[in-house]
Amino acid sequence: MLTLPTTQTITARTHAIIAAGASVAETNWRQALPVVAAPGVTVRALRASDAATLFALLTSEEVARFISPPPTTVEGFEKFIAWTHREQAAGRYVCFGIVPEGQTHAVGLIQVRALDARFELAEWGFAIGSSYWGTGIFQASARAVLGFVFNVLPVRRLEARAVVQNGRGNGALKKIGASCDATLRSSFERDGMRMDQLLWSIRREDGMFLNAPWGSGIRH
Repeated sequence: MLTLPTTQTITARTHAIIAAGASVAETNWRQALPVVAAPGVTVRALRASDAATLFALLTSEEVARFISPPPTTVEGFEKFIAWTHREQAAGRYVCFGIVPEGQTHAVGLIQVRALDARFELAEWGFAIGSSYWGTGIFQASARAVLGFVFNVLPVRRLEARAVVQNGRGNGALKKIGASCDATLRSSFERDGMRMDQLLWSIRREDGMFLNAPWGSGIRH
């Protein structure tokens, strides 16, 4: 799993962007994210009812060891979900829940946040319950979200950071087609230990997610 920034970390950075004097252009995604069906999975906005499942799945040691500490209670996840909606309405962040076919609650999430005032440079992170690793639903979810990012948002470069030891997360990024640009020395700290991260990127001009018509899997 990739680094999942804490609410406080994201808020500090995005507020600094807005304070610099620019804003992200308002579009319909601010009001509501699409519900997109992909093979075996649906991605949609997080709901308060997802909090208990996310707490149960994303706080296990095997999931949490390579991400910033997630909320420690169901109520903490409820507050996080409410925060994602406020940040989306402000035009600087989106967060999709990963819902396997036949289920109603999210078992993971994919978030995208602006790194500049125009939302042309962005960073994404993801986390999913370990019981769903290797099932293929992450790849399907990630491609659906990337289609949204490059066809709806103004993003031109999307970055991700993954701890070097996180072989599964790095492998997932490589399969999606991301390029590894650099090694960031001692850039991630967890439980007093500093670890190196790999910096990955996908660019709009790569065209990987622009060829298929966006919207074919959208449900209203």
